[in-house]
Amino acid sequence: MPESGKQIAALPIRWKEDGTFQVLMVTSRDTGRWIMPKGWTMDGKKPWHAAEIEALEEAGAVGYIGTEVIGSYTYKKKLADGSNLKCEVDVYPMVVDRLERNWKERHQRKRRWFTPKSAAKRVNERKLAKLLKSLAKKPSKQPVIREFLKAS
Repeated sequence: MPESGKQIAALPIRWKEDGTFQVLMVTSRDTGRWIMPKGWTMDGKKPWHAAEIEALEEAGAVGYIGTEVIGSYTYKKKLADGSNLKCEVDVYPMVVDRLERNWKERHQRKRRWFTPKSAAKRVNERKLAKLLKSLAKKPSKQPVIREFLKAS
């Protein structure tokens, strides 16, 4: 069994009409804690495309996914046999165009928009909280977020 795993995550984001910036979080299926849509890399798919698929399946989020990692974090994933696997997760930003009313895991998860600061308080992973807090400061100053603003 490998000592560590590699996963990808989407960080779904939106701007409200009042100019505030929000991130979409989902609950994990096992513990119900707040996380980002994430999963394993997929054979034959670019990592950001796999993150986009996870955002659709886990949160019903549809939008534009960035191809640049904006950060990474690690966590311990509990496996079916009860053991833990240390996973490193690369995070790709995603500007959400819409949320589907019916999506694959809608009966297994809740989804909710948070301010980045509020989301940071709800996650267990220290590096993920730090990434969310950095976005809270000045999202339009983040290089990857700036690229989204130009593209949209």
